[in-house]
Amino acid sequence: MNTTWGVILFIISSIAYFGQAISAFWPETAARLGLAEAEADVDPTFYADGRGEAIWDTAVLWTLPLASLLLLLNNPAWVYFGLIGGGMYLYFAGRGIVVRKIMQRRGIRIGSPQSLKMATIFLALWGLAAIITIVMAIALSDRIDRGTRWLYSKTSKLAITMKSSSKGISMRVGLAGSRI
Repeated sequence: MNTTWGVILFIISSIAYFGQAISAFWPETAARLGLAEAEADVDPTFYADGRGEAIWDTAVLWTLPLASLLLLLNNPAWVYFGLIGGGMYLYFAGRGIVVRKIMQRRGIRIGSPQSLKMATIFLALWGLAAIITIVMAIALSDRIDRGTRWLYSKTSKLAITMKSSSKGISMRVGLAGSRI
């Protein structure tokens, strides 16, 4: 199940991340590929909002593709990136759908009916993937967080310990081999 979901999540989340990266840095290419509307086809405010969203999303949406890779590698840190990335993708999807519906109802030019339909389908898919990932991460975090977990990097010699209890999660960082 983890391998299957890791592959599916990587594909779904990478489409969003790389689509937004293309929209942020090469908007004309994004329009030709159908990833975004051409500036001439939409209201200037909608276009500006979409550009700003694409730039910000490129900065933050990497978390879910990383979570999927960590899941495929059976690394317990996937849970944390899955929760954070899942939350971001859920927000991204929900905001995208709601804003488009409100703008459409107000008569603001936001693109063709076909592109709006495709955007809604993909946003709903990303929202569903986010919900599934969050649920899986919560379900698996109970097993992962019992006791103390160490994350260790051989190159940086950095150790991070996370411990969960009824009071919450605590985290300490230190050099590997030292008492932290």
